[in-house]
Amino acid sequence: MSTTNPNDRYLISFLTLRKAVGIMGMALPFVLMLGFFVIDGNCKFPPSISHFFYTKMGNVFVGVLCAVALFLFAYNGYDNKDKWAAKLAGLFATCVAMFPTNYNSYAPVDCSRMAKVENAFANAMHYGASVLLFLTFAYFCFFLFTKTSQSGEVKGNKLIRNRIYITCGIIIIVSIAGIAVIGVVPAWYKALKHLKPIYSLETVALIAFGYSWLIKGETFFKDEAK
Repeated sequence: MSTTNPNDRYLISFLTLRKAVGIMGMALPFVLMLGFFVIDGNCKFPPSISHFFYTKMGNVFVGVLCAVALFLFAYNGYDNKDKWAAKLAGLFATCVAMFPTNYNSYAPVDCSRMAKVENAFANAMHYGASVLLFLTFAYFCFFLFTKTSQSGEVKGNKLIRNRIYITCGIIIIVSIAGIAVIGVVPAWYKALKHLKPIYSLETVALIAFGYSWLIKGETFFKDEAK
């Protein structure tokens, strides 16, 4: 008699989706950066990941976000909290892709693939959705990924994974807070402008998000075989 669990094919699907979301999230800022230096190397580096929308890497920016959204919409997890948190994250990722941030004056028009866009509604939608997206990722780290079916004290690799999830969640929250502070204190942004602080903090947050999903996808620290 076969001992194969008929639900294994669904479990593998969950793991694959988690890994795909994690890889795309972690790769996005680096793919955009490398592509920019190859294609738009003579232009000024964008101040944030969102501003890549106006570069020749804009289609990659939108495409990856839409791909992440698609995977999140397809992800149902193990219960309704998992399912609906993923659906909300997918919606927020779609909004980030569809509503561009204001162009501002980060680069000359001749370095942009598009004309300047200054739309208060689209800008508000973009940043609102971005914040909600990262907060949802933090929610996954703090409350969903740390759940366990183990009885008694959590130990072994599950304990290690939970510590990683919590750390990733903290990094995401701190990164968002850092971006907010820089955004409301112009003097700080001016002093740190040469370091691209918003892009850097967004990259750190995406690495934390992506790594947590890779861990949840059992890329690292799998449970010991019994």
